Amino acid sequence: MRFIYLDYNSTTPTAPEAQEAVVPFLAEHYGNPSSQHPIGRAVFEVLEEARFHLASLIRCERSEIVFTSGGTESCNMALVGTAMQVAPQGSGHLVVSSVEHPAVMQTAKFLETLGYGLTLVSPNRDGIIDPESVVEAIQENTFLVSITMAHHDTGIIQPVAQIAERCRLAGVLVHTDASQALGKIPVHVARLKVDLLSMSGHKMYAPKGIGALFVRHGTPISPILHGEGNEYGLRSGVENVTGIVAFGKTANIADKYMQQSIERMSQFRDLLETKLLSMVPGLLVNGQEVERLPNTTSVTFPHVFADKMQQRLPEICFATSAAALGRYDTTSPMLSALGLTPAQVQGTIRLSIGRFNTEEQMIRATEMLAAAWEAMRKE
Repeated sequence: MRFIYLDYNSTTPTAPEAQEAVVPFLAEHYGNPSSQHPIGRAVFEVLEEARFHLASLIRCERSEIVFTSGGTESCNMALVGTAMQVAPQGSGHLVVSSVEHPAVMQTAKFLETLGYGLTLVSPNRDGIIDPESVVEAIQENTFLVSITMAHHDTGIIQPVAQIAERCRLAGVLVHTDASQALGKIPVHVARLKVDLLSMSGHKMYAPKGIGALFVRHGTPISPILHGEGNEYGLRSGVENVTGIVAFGKTANIADKYMQQSIERMSQFRDLLETKLLSMVPGLLVNGQEVERLPNTTSVTFPHVFADKMQQRLPEICFATSAAALGRYDTTSPMLSALGLTPAQVQGTIRLSIGRFNTEEQMIRATEMLAAAWEAMRKE
């Protein structure tokens, strides 16, 4: 079976360039980057080159990049690490959007069990977190605000820079989970004005098990993993050298070809939406009126269940709204905020495009989706 993969927001295939780059580090270049002998020093230099490429992608200093095991660990470090340093023993309060990925939401709820105050801020009917609503949620003991940069399900981009600017005036730290945005749109920390930014390698053609956290110089944060003090003392444990090498390679590629990728993904996304709207009466494109990731579309098919449509179309890999939510949630705060009824949420799918898709696949996918919807409507 020839698959049409339209689930790049879930995970990406490892880029051929990244696969090639890691091969030497599976055999001959096996040194521990903390070792002082020549084999270890050689690996350390390659690790620092990868750190440089990632720092260049987000326009920060190399020493502000802390490598982790993935986006989930990065989000945990950002929230728990700042809580332990700034507001120990449950003495603080944090503000989180209601549409965060579970990596942020469940970490915030964990802190709540330890006595920390938690306020959730919901998006408006356009799916946007109003900066003023964030300011209104800040309390005297608020130490952190965490707002996702781009929503994993709809691709809606949040006004992180405006939120961060207001939080800075209030003396509150800001974290953004940029895992979905990194490599798809410019993610420049100076423009975003954030103190902490989470990244995930497997969302941008590196292997699973590698991520990073941007920690602005001077940001108060404690490590959540303790040991020999690797990664500037913030993340102990021998670095995942092969993952870091691959992440550095894909970061370099993303930086070089960002504009071409944006134009190509936008063209494919618009093609998907235009054809589906012409073939499926009553189809909804969620978040169509606001800024979205160029590769992501969330569409609602009327009067059908998306999971049953998925069963009919094993050739197409896409996400239903339930799959995109994660195992902890049974409803979609974002889709509900956009005004969708529970029945409409059940008919919603996410199509996310990537580097290895073709125009022919876009046309074929729309035809198959429309045909499946038509057949289900007649049953």
